[in-house]
Amino acid sequence: MGITYQFGKNALESGVELLRTVLRWLATTFLVVAGVAHFLRPEWYVEIIPPYFPAPQALVMISGVAEIAGGIGLCFRPLRAAAGWGLIALLIAVSPANLYMAQHPERFHFAEWILWARLPLQAVFIVWIWFVAIPGSPRHQNSSRTTL
Repeated sequence: MGITYQFGKNALESGVELLRTVLRWLATTFLVVAGVAHFLRPEWYVEIIPPYFPAPQALVMISGVAEIAGGIGLCFRPLRAAAGWGLIALLIAVSPANLYMAQHPERFHFAEWILWARLPLQAVFIVWIWFVAIPGSPRHQNSSRTTL
């Protein structure tokens, strides 16, 4: 009975680790592509920054660099937690732009419901980053394996 339980537990832990790895690489890809887009189409990102924020061009460049650096940081275990906390802070910091878009849908080429639906997705992205990056999650407490 104990062997079966241990096997099931290890299989579950392996499945969770595989899920974390896949989600980490998806997050990395998404973040690096989005970060590069800040430099390819900066005017689009400048438009979504609320007018009461200073230096929108600088904010776009800074957030683009942060997305790229954070996404790459997720790939390396020694950098992962710092990258995760930085990305969580970034996701919180860009929330005013998402709210601004939802409050002024006439300025953007998206359906209004999409702009409002995007707001709670920030929380999903935050949990996603926490799941794949932050020590203290079950993987970090119960696993001694070293994987990228």
